[in-house]
Amino acid sequence: MSPTRRAAVLGSPIAHSLSPVLHRAAYAELGLTGWEYGRHEVDEAALAEFVGKLGAEWAGLSLTMPLKRAIIPLLDEISGTAASVEAVNTVVFTADGRRIGDNTDIPGMLAALAERGVERVERASVLGAGATASSALAALSRICTGEVTAYVRSAARADEMRGWGERLGVAVRTASWDDAAEAFHAPLTVATTPAGTTDALAAAVPDRPGTLFDVLYEPWPTALAAAWADRGGAVVGGLDLLVHQAVLQVEQMTGRSPAPLAAMRRAGEAALAARHVG
Repeated sequence: MSPTRRAAVLGSPIAHSLSPVLHRAAYAELGLTGWEYGRHEVDEAALAEFVGKLGAEWAGLSLTMPLKRAIIPLLDEISGTAASVEAVNTVVFTADGRRIGDNTDIPGMLAALAERGVERVERASVLGAGATASSALAALSRICTGEVTAYVRSAARADEMRGWGERLGVAVRTASWDDAAEAFHAPLTVATTPAGTTDALAAAVPDRPGTLFDVLYEPWPTALAAAWADRGGAVVGGLDLLVHQAVLQVEQMTGRSPAPLAAMRRAGEAALAARHVG
């Protein structure tokens, strides 16, 4: 028997994605036996054709790189949150066939920080200047009362981050990546760079650090996160972000709330542990 409702994550590469594990755990906990969540390798060139073939049984899509901006022209509407960073990671198909885009990364970041007691900071640092960094700035626009310093590798990236700051209403100062260790003196540091990028900075973590939000979840802990925890600092990880943004996706796609955060986190932790054993 075919499922009554379908959802999936799209991206390229996509084989590593934990989204199916998280969403399926939610369906099981919620008793949604007629729901199926899959994973599809789709690049920008194939996206329009893939979306165009989806039938009425589809409830929603999760989008990862490189599709978060490519999906926007294919949608009927996007939320203000998604528009603020020009990135959609969630699409919900309505009963009348409309495609509505949203960004759950930003509220997911805020929820992950709030879970660790970080609801307001007077200043913050961001390591990196990619798409995730712009989402971090959007999240910080809601909780940071002062300046955000972005540590970047080029003048072009510095211009981009200042531009995002102006757009999002955040006071952004940029600094050279060569001085990235200075980031750790802020109450909150958000690391948005690819795996291995911050490893060399681990030795520079101060004795009494604030909070580190490292958006990676594999490998975990990163060298930076491990050093941070060793020195007594609070650490929020990529799995925290992944679970919180997935909770919001499940709620939007299924119409069931609250989504089972604890069950989804356990499923994600078990999947990561199994990968490491393998």
